[in-house]
Amino acid sequence: QVQLVESGGGLVQAGGSLRLSCAASGSIFRINAMAWYRQAPGKQRELVAAATSGGTTNYADSVKGRFTISRDNGKNTVYLQMNSLKPEDTAVYLCNADVTRSPPIGAARGDYWGQGTQVTVSS
Repeated sequence: QVQLVESGGGLVQAGGSLRLSCAASGSIFRINAMAWYRQAPGKQRELVAAATSGGTTNYADSVKGRFTISRDNGKNTVYLQMNSLKPEDTAVYLCNADVTRSPPIGAARGDYWGQGTQVTVSS
């Protein structure tokens, strides 16, 4: 199996910064893509940022220029640097990984989620 553990959430004032981390562990052959999603109360889960194993990234329009996603492939870890935070960024942030498990045979590819970390931005 594969586990994702997030850290780095918390309470911050508007205009501040936070850095989220998500470490993947378990029977991993290859992580194909990693992403951050967020879900605010009463709202649908939305993609915040994603990064492929080759380094391609994409962002939600609402966070472009403020958030940066990065990966440390050697550590199976993805980061989300969040700057110029706004109250509307308040949500539970969840890590997602598209993983090919070891050994890479049969139905070895799966989609995994972390437990989420709360980010609260006060005005």
